[in-house]
Amino acid sequence: MTGEPVEERWLRWLPFGLLGLSSLVAVVASPSMGDAAAPVPPTLAIAGATAAWMLLTPSPGALHYVGRTALAFVLCWLNPLYAIFGFFGFIDAWDALDRRWVHVAVLVVAVTQAGAQSGGLPPESAGQAALFAALVLVNGGLAVAFMNMGLRTEQRAEELARLNAELEQAMAENEALHARLVDQARLAGVQEERARLAREIHDTTAQSLAGIVTQLEASVGGERQQRALDLARLALAEARRSMLDLSPGDLDGATLADALSGVVAAWSSAHAVRADAVVVGDPVPLHPEVEATVLRVAQESLANVAKHAAATRVGVTLSYDGDEVVLDVRDDGVGFDVGAPPASSSFGLRGMRQRVARLAGDLTLESGAGRGTAVSARLPALTREAA
Repeated sequence: MTGEPVEERWLRWLPFGLLGLSSLVAVVASPSMGDAAAPVPPTLAIAGATAAWMLLTPSPGALHYVGRTALAFVLCWLNPLYAIFGFFGFIDAWDALDRRWVHVAVLVVAVTQAGAQSGGLPPESAGQAALFAALVLVNGGLAVAFMNMGLRTEQRAEELARLNAELEQAMAENEALHARLVDQARLAGVQEERARLAREIHDTTAQSLAGIVTQLEASVGGERQQRALDLARLALAEARRSMLDLSPGDLDGATLADALSGVVAAWSSAHAVRADAVVVGDPVPLHPEVEATVLRVAQESLANVAKHAAATRVGVTLSYDGDEVVLDVRDDGVGFDVGAPPASSSFGLRGMRQRVARLAGDLTLESGAGRGTAVSARLPALTREAA
């Protein structure tokens, strides 16, 4: 049959080969066997009926197996040399029958084989009966032992295949995770460097230029002083423009509210957790470092939710409250004991506190076992023009 596995073809046609071999040996040896063998014609007739039965019934199957085994018993009773054919009953019992009938089938085949090997059935003497009983035990015991070995081998092969599939899946997931972590690390490094450069410009060049402008504005001078004042103002404007350009990538060309909404939506999609972003009050342009800090605290808080909270819902609220801007990130996760000593590797919360403190802000944390976690960052609402 085209496309049929080699093992199935082997199991399908081997019984015919064994039946043919048994018939040939029986015909050749029959004259010398005397009363131990029945006449050849009826024996060959039964062999032909057996071949027809195997052709006409589906294999493997209980009906096919039971009929073939019964005919093999008759053939062995007519001529013991048909034990060559009867042996096949040991081979396909497991595939043809329900598990509860396999050992019954093995016993029947063992009786058939032992009868043929001990000189025919029924036994004619006590010695032959003892030999018959011993051969039943040997045939049945060996068959069961080899069957159990084959079953254990098959089970180990299936377990190994399952473990290999799980390993391949884990390797694929690890590869994807590694690639994602590399991308995130690269992006985080770029954004951190942008923020660092912005702070450097603010803390050095921009502050110095602002001081120069203030001094020049307070002085009374001529045309050269006015020219110096104009140049200093231009340099300060360029420094501030550079600071804006070095703000986090999410803020490029977007307001803080829009950037925060985008970060929350992307996080929700990536982690399959419902997350909502809400803006309260009238959004106003803030100092780039204030906006960058708000966005960084939100990103770090969401990262902590993904790592530790096992939450099903997250709420992010950005509130413009006069001279303050407030970010609240709340989740309904497992929570934790805020009074417990932090782990030495707990850089996320420490980094958020440092960022907020750098701008004279305040960060509070509320949590408890089974009560979720709330992170609140309050920052002064410095305007974009503030130096």
